[in-house]
Amino acid sequence: MSTTTENGVGGSRNMSGEKTYKKTTSSALKGAIQLGIGYTVGNLTSKPDRDVLMQDFYVVESVFLPSEGSNLTPAHHYPDFRFKTYAPLAFRYFRELFGIKPDDYLYSICNEPLIELSNPGASGSLFYLTSDDEFIIKTVQHKEAEFLQKLLPGYYMNLNQNPRTLLPKFYGLYCIQSGGVNIRLVVMNNVLPRSVKMHYKYDLKGSTYKRRASRKEREKACPVYKDLDFQDMHEGLYFDADTYNALMKTLQRDCRVLESFKIMDYSLLLAVHVLDQSPKEGGEPGQAGGDGKRPVAQRVLYSTAMESIQGDGKAAEAHTTDDTMGGIPAKSHKEEKLLIFLGIIDILQSYRFIKKLEHSWKALVYDGDSVSVHRPGFYANRFLKFMSTSVFRKTQSKSNRFVMLTIEWHIHTVVSQLNGSSLKPFLGSSVLYKT
Repeated sequence: MSTTTENGVGGSRNMSGEKTYKKTTSSALKGAIQLGIGYTVGNLTSKPDRDVLMQDFYVVESVFLPSEGSNLTPAHHYPDFRFKTYAPLAFRYFRELFGIKPDDYLYSICNEPLIELSNPGASGSLFYLTSDDEFIIKTVQHKEAEFLQKLLPGYYMNLNQNPRTLLPKFYGLYCIQSGGVNIRLVVMNNVLPRSVKMHYKYDLKGSTYKRRASRKEREKACPVYKDLDFQDMHEGLYFDADTYNALMKTLQRDCRVLESFKIMDYSLLLAVHVLDQSPKEGGEPGQAGGDGKRPVAQRVLYSTAMESIQGDGKAAEAHTTDDTMGGIPAKSHKEEKLLIFLGIIDILQSYRFIKKLEHSWKALVYDGDSVSVHRPGFYANRFLKFMSTSVFRKTQSKSNRFVMLTIEWHIHTVVSQLNGSSLKPFLGSSVLYKT
């Protein structure tokens, strides 16, 4: 018996228990992905390097891969399919921008079996991870793929200017056609390394309407919590001043870019590794892929959390080590040492008519400012306010704490002398300034 997700698109299972997407088995989909990308990237090597032109963003190349093979394609054990590649020259340029060589791209995606990940969202999308931890392959809906195509020229003009960003980096857009069904895919950077145990994971939007993880989600081995859960479980994540400023500067720039494209309903994927709990703990429970170790050093430039927020051009090698895997050092309010991994996700939602209608309806029933769907400018401001006050906080330096305590002491001394009260209540107030 199959079990289908709410939208009926993906997540069902056939009689043998294998997951299917649009009636295509996961094994057939993974095989088609590897064959199609293997062909299209190999075919690109014969095309000379040149500057990307505006028309390159709208080119679509197509190849038919019959199961018996052809003079261009190998034989395979999957149903016949057609593989479409969108903007191949443009995406080749973008991969080069991030130091991804064609051989490395092919090796990552095609050499080892793809690892299927669980999807906590309601989209019904399938997620595959390459065995070397570099790339995520996600199925997307037609509207999302169409929006990404329109977004490409301006989005990547910005990405070319600001490679240090927390926005997702798209390395390829493809479509598999088989049995009258279209399955669209994007290849993106991977935010969360499997070799680091994530003790907490959050999907944060800065809104409060229904922003708690469901009971079903909480029962999972590694649940993904939401905004209200974060406020219940943490009193903020503390960074040194330079790191905090770099992080907030990057978030502000990224949100303004999204606002300029009228994009909203995006999330911050935030994962927390507690160093004191398990310094050498392996990958997430329930994930396939063997021992969870990254077999080779990271190859993709600016893809770790620490690299993404540095605006001063420091060498990436100084921060991406085997111990940190590019995580951002932080502390909890309890002085626990943490590593933070994060990235902005789900940006392929434009503020179309249906979203305006959805917000108008919810605003009649609930507080309009608390729902997640909102006009892009308001959404960006609320998102940034939540991140800068409730989620991320700046650690006070020792000198600043001393100054604050000294001022506070003098104030209370004066007040005490005036009313003759004891200083004892104040002596415990220094906890307010503890970091």
